[in-house]
Amino acid sequence: MKLSSTFIALALAAVSFASPAARAGSGYVQTSGQAFTLDGAPYTVYGENSYWVGLSGYSTDQMNQAFSDIAATGGTTVRTWGFNDVNSTTASDHPVYYQYFDGKNITVNTGANGLANFDNVVAAAKANNIKLIVTLTNNWGDYGGMDVYVNSILGYGQPHDYFYSNPDVIAAYKNYVKAFVSRYANEPTIFGWELANEPRCGGSTPASSGTCTTKTITTWIQDISSYIKTVDSNHLVGLGDEGWFNWANSTSDWTSNGSNGIDFDANLAISSIDFGTFHLYPGTWQESSPSYDQWGQTWIQNHRNSQVTANKPVLLEEFGVTVSQDQTQTYNDWYSTAINGGLSGVIIWQAGSNYSSGNSPDDGFTVYPGTDAYNVVKTFSAEIKKRDGTS
Repeated sequence: MKLSSTFIALALAAVSFASPAARAGSGYVQTSGQAFTLDGAPYTVYGENSYWVGLSGYSTDQMNQAFSDIAATGGTTVRTWGFNDVNSTTASDHPVYYQYFDGKNITVNTGANGLANFDNVVAAAKANNIKLIVTLTNNWGDYGGMDVYVNSILGYGQPHDYFYSNPDVIAAYKNYVKAFVSRYANEPTIFGWELANEPRCGGSTPASSGTCTTKTITTWIQDISSYIKTVDSNHLVGLGDEGWFNWANSTSDWTSNGSNGIDFDANLAISSIDFGTFHLYPGTWQESSPSYDQWGQTWIQNHRNSQVTANKPVLLEEFGVTVSQDQTQTYNDWYSTAINGGLSGVIIWQAGSNYSSGNSPDDGFTVYPGTDAYNVVKTFSAEIKKRDGTS
């Protein structure tokens, strides 16, 4: 079902309200060349990831605090998970889940511990003047994702990349997309939809067909992004990828030789993809030459070049180094490179909140209030808003 204005009004009553002035801007985010707009004015995409806010049974008060902590940095936009696929509905294991796979029988959970819980996420974001980028499945095994579809529908151990090519799997994913996206098609708190978190030919399981290429995933992107547009004509659509290139002259560097099945430039050129995305983890990717910092600056600049060529917005929507990798200096340099270079927007991985019951998840990159990294995020929110004329 679609989320009605009556429901939003009721849900907002369950969370702490931001001031009326903070909730200005009631339209849908749009694109204009390489920029974003809202209600005919420039819109700055800046913020943090909070994949966890709608999962693991967080209360509406905790959701509200999460968005309030992000808003306090000057954040306007949060990327979060719009999926949690399970094979068991045991409450102790899955206090919140969005889709239950019982073999080939698949049920979308619209109850209080399902999509109705995500309604509370939307309400809390709205109360804090935050727009949501919602990712609809995961390449990895966390919270279900692609391999749950493949294993449940085709049998355990089937190739991960069949997610992109098997008709039955694609039909099942479209069914979920329709249920989720149509529910919020008329909700302006949603910034846009992303097809998947970090799609690749390979996933969390070793099984591979050996036939997945950049063409396989680009064809899938064309199909799914076009389908979303038929369900929801109001919101933007992006991919949610790491931004791998497919450069003909790059044969050894796995980030740019197409070996992951992602061709950033070809995917950005798809007419039903409204904005590009890329991630940045040189430490995890073992890309340290000449340093994590400098490699990252080049990665940002390369995607900025693609942004100009396609004349579409591009977001650095995930990035991180640990404290031991000179986090503060690296973040200063990466934010400066992105903002001064004209990249359309920046969203860091990931937001953290300090709750009385214990902190939100910490994976070594988490930015908690009061830390040096949190202060860096606050500093650059002013810089990018000044650049965009939205301060």
